[in-house]
Amino acid sequence: MAANFAAGSSLNPTRDDFAALLDESYGENEAFEGNVVKGTVVAIEKDVAVIDIGLKTEGRVALREFTGPGREAAPVVGDIVEVYLERVENALGEAVISRDKARREESWVKLEKAFEANEKVDGVIFNQVKGGFTVDLDGAVAFLPRSQVDIRPIRDVTPLMGVPQPFQILKMDRRRGNIVVSRRTVLEESRAEQRHEIVANLEEGQVIEGMVKNITDYGAFVDLGGIDGLLHVTDIAWRRVNHPTEVLNIGQTVRVKIIKINHDTHRISLGMKQLLDDPWQGIEAKYPVEARFHGRVTNITDYGAFVELEPGIEGLIHVSEMSWTKKNVHPGKIVSTSQEVDVQVLEVDPVKRRISLGLKQTLANPWEVFAEKYPVGTEVEGEVKNKTEFGLFIGLDGDVDGMVHLSDLDWNRPGEQVIEEYKKGDMVKAKVLDVDIEKERISLGIKQLASDPFTAAKTGGEEGGDLKKGAIVTCEVIDVKEGGIDVKIAGSDLATFIKRNELARDRADQRPERFAVGEKVDARIIQFDRRARKVSVSIKALEMAEEKEAIAAYGSADSGASLGDILGAALKARESDKK
Repeated sequence: MAANFAAGSSLNPTRDDFAALLDESYGENEAFEGNVVKGTVVAIEKDVAVIDIGLKTEGRVALREFTGPGREAAPVVGDIVEVYLERVENALGEAVISRDKARREESWVKLEKAFEANEKVDGVIFNQVKGGFTVDLDGAVAFLPRSQVDIRPIRDVTPLMGVPQPFQILKMDRRRGNIVVSRRTVLEESRAEQRHEIVANLEEGQVIEGMVKNITDYGAFVDLGGIDGLLHVTDIAWRRVNHPTEVLNIGQTVRVKIIKINHDTHRISLGMKQLLDDPWQGIEAKYPVEARFHGRVTNITDYGAFVELEPGIEGLIHVSEMSWTKKNVHPGKIVSTSQEVDVQVLEVDPVKRRISLGLKQTLANPWEVFAEKYPVGTEVEGEVKNKTEFGLFIGLDGDVDGMVHLSDLDWNRPGEQVIEEYKKGDMVKAKVLDVDIEKERISLGIKQLASDPFTAAKTGGEEGGDLKKGAIVTCEVIDVKEGGIDVKIAGSDLATFIKRNELARDRADQRPERFAVGEKVDARIIQFDRRARKVSVSIKALEMAEEKEAIAAYGSADSGASLGDILGAALKARESDKK
């Protein structure tokens, strides 16, 4: 500075020289702004420390910036401390300094190194914010998401606050001042190390004690002293266990056997039933096929019901083996849970550990009972249960059904026509035609209640006689139609149709309207086929036959007599014979 003065035009510096010196001095000090500097505590005033950092004025820092969880004690006069210089001089002429910002700057450097090296850092949870908590990492503030606090959700975090503990840095952004940390990652690593050590000391087949820690629908988790093993519901007991709570309680101490250990995932499978004798040993000798036993229904499904024969031994009654007659019914409508039932062993598979049982086999076969009570030819009565395209189903004694085929409804009319006369609920009589016990079928016939009109058919008249082709019969008009008339042959149950062209010899008389319902007419059988069950009659054929006979008996037209005279003579002779 003396040299500078000597360079002036006089011994005293000019105003410009002084300004230059002042700017130089302040410029040097301003170079420290935004940096961490060391200073000496020169005084303690109430809750503020006065610190000299080598400038013309001191700075002040609140004592609370020095103290706090995990920090050093409050400074005393003479202590050298590091502070952050924000500004050389404020409006009060004091240096603006901060211990928190100094610590934050120092912490960021350390945290960045730890983040790059994937090392854990110490911190203190000090506040709760939206979505998580804030953590003091020795001056730097980090965000701890709620999901990263612990391995399992924690309702109360109060015991963890204010306690120095390790954290793992997940993300850092110095430009934005963001740090995200995790406590859960640290716990998982620690737990993994602990689990690895415990698993290394366990062996498959080993029997140990543990405490039931948690129960789910599929099993229970047992604490084996720092690591959990799964006791599946199927390995709790040899008998069926619908839910683990039937046997276990949380906090209960149990002896278990280690079934399997996965050293990669540290998963351990446990069993309790493996400590007991296997009840399936020698099962075939204990439960022979066709033998009957008493059991209890333990479970009902859509396909059947499970029956416990003894603790640990269950058999399945398939839905098809539950009832002789109820075929499409849910098993729950036949048996109920906890019901005591008698069953018969149908099959035993010791390899698959399965026993097939039958319920209906312990009851009388209703088809055998029916066949014995109602032999073929017996007349029975029942209710029409159903109508189908091929016949009627009739409910019979013993809760069985019999079927009347369309062909067995009526001797004369087609079954498709006759079945329309029946409706569900009608009580009908029928004759037993056949009973097939193996196929569980009963054949019935309604028409068989009456004799076969073709077998019993006779011609009318006092003498009567078997119907045959060429026979003359008396018919009663049943119905008049446009194409002919329906008639019933007297003395029989046979009905037939006389077509229009068979109603008379003369075309002019072939008119159906000439006839009336109830009128008696004579006709000649022109077709009679017992096998085909078909009969046809013709008035025309009768007239032509009578004309031929009259001409032969009373002369021909060539003799000079008219056809009317000949037929008149024949008619008189016929009337005389009748008298």
